[in-house]
Amino acid sequence: MLALYREIWRVSGKRQIFLVLLSVAIAVLAVVPLRFQQDIVNLLTDGSYEPKRLYLLCAGMMGVIILSLSLKWIMGYRSQILGEDVIRYIRRLLLTSARDPENANAALQTGTLSTAITSEAEELGKFTGGAFAQPVMQIGTLISVVGFVASAQPGLGVVAFSMIAPQVAIVLFTQRKVNEMLAMRVRLLRRATDTITANDIEDTTNRVLQDFDEIYGARQSMFKWKLSTKFLLSAINGAGTVLVFFLGGSLVLQGKTDVGTVVAATLGLTRLHGPTAFLLSFYREVSANRVKFDLLLDLEFMGPHAK
Repeated sequence: MLALYREIWRVSGKRQIFLVLLSVAIAVLAVVPLRFQQDIVNLLTDGSYEPKRLYLLCAGMMGVIILSLSLKWIMGYRSQILGEDVIRYIRRLLLTSARDPENANAALQTGTLSTAITSEAEELGKFTGGAFAQPVMQIGTLISVVGFVASAQPGLGVVAFSMIAPQVAIVLFTQRKVNEMLAMRVRLLRRATDTITANDIEDTTNRVLQDFDEIYGARQSMFKWKLSTKFLLSAINGAGTVLVFFLGGSLVLQGKTDVGTVVAATLGLTRLHGPTAFLLSFYREVSANRVKFDLLLDLEFMGPHAK
């Protein structure tokens, strides 16, 4: 994984810095609407009649939302443009390496080269655009939201944090299995395309069909692991929401907290679902792209100079 990130930084380091700065700003802004929501709910439930303050709170909340969305738009656009640039770079590198007459390993395999240029290069390049900025933004958002909930009511903060740890453990375990099947699928697909392009189609049909069946089996196993993981993560999120309502409601009934804090904590918990799901998905994507990166480096026609 470190080798993948070193290569990404070598190719796009300067542009990644700007994206990371944007992501930090977005993460800081993530908690501000929760504070506005807390103040609005408390204003409505404390019995006071202050329409002017309500207007100001709503206007301020909307302003923060627009600012955050604008920064996300800029970051998304710059990330996607960077990803497309890296896709073009990888495709050029693959093609020129395969055609280089001075490369002793440049035994051109048309099927493998075609698969690498069309599919593998695009997936790896798209990942590059958000390789640094996206995890920084989501981790920053988690820290901001959990910190806000904990500062308002420590018990609810503990609940919010306790939802994250088991999800991380589940994904770390299941992703190893998925990576094994992913690598098998890529190798089988390359072998099938090489066989089709290198020989007469009638003589290779049975071999290729067998490869297709093995690819199907690998994908079937991947689906089982991914869907089972999703089921467990969703169950943990649901349990966390119920626990926050139970604990928060009990504190309100005992007079130890206010309704606004419970509402803000519940909304904060909802806000945690997105960053947590993204980070777990991002880890899976990083892990899968590391496998693809290693497989690209293993291509015979890439040669040592391309590594």
